[in-house]
Amino acid sequence: MNPGTFFWLNMPGTKDGMNMMHITRTLNLTEWWLCNTTYELEPGVFTFAPKILPIGPLLNTNNATARSLGKFHEEDLSCMSWLDQQPHCSVTYVAFGSISLFDQNQFNELALALDLANGPFLWVVRQDNKMAYPYEFQGQKGKIVGWAPQQKVLSHPAIACFFSHCGWNSTIEGLSSGVPFLCWPYFADQIYNKTYICDELKVGLGLNSNESGFVSRLEIRNKLDQLLSDENIRSRSLKLKEELMNNKGLSSDNLNKFVKWLKE
Repeated sequence: MNPGTFFWLNMPGTKDGMNMMHITRTLNLTEWWLCNTTYELEPGVFTFAPKILPIGPLLNTNNATARSLGKFHEEDLSCMSWLDQQPHCSVTYVAFGSISLFDQNQFNELALALDLANGPFLWVVRQDNKMAYPYEFQGQKGKIVGWAPQQKVLSHPAIACFFSHCGWNSTIEGLSSGVPFLCWPYFADQIYNKTYICDELKVGLGLNSNESGFVSRLEIRNKLDQLLSDENIRSRSLKLKEELMNNKGLSSDNLNKFVKWLKE
């Protein structure tokens, strides 16, 4: 166990476990713990905390052209037609959620790493991004959008891997789509999620940083090449997708029990 992955050590403004202790005590007062996960995905969690009821994976089932529900940013649906034009299993999808931000030097390095990559990329750069693209950046192999219909993107046959911050919603969507992960966590549970993806599920790779936390373009390019060439990781990703999507009955039962309890 690496204590550096503890949730409360990776939240801005918190350096101890008091907040987590408060949350745990509050949870113990509740009748229901509903969680977007499955028994198959995290069996150890349910052994330790049997009160948790999984109701996942919670996924959007809208059609391919409709706007995703519950999204705060306007989605650029043009990325779907762009994906239709790309070779099967060739595109790196790059998205770091609605909160993660880079400084200018790290943003530059990421952009130049995508230029160095062998295949095309779809990169989500939020509209609130204040960074300027480096003058060397070509971007000719990729498409950049302000926001994407993520679940639809991940399920597209052109997607080869998910370059992610490992937020839990993104993690669930990526695992349910059977795509390998290149992990770059930012804070909170993302760091633990990365460890689980790479070391427990073995469906992704993490990036190494220097002493100051900086990740180089060569590190990104090399890990991406390694991930895309690893057929074992891809095979495990597809197998896990099959398990998640074929064993949703218990989650559905749990949700139905909760709805029945609400009505009573």
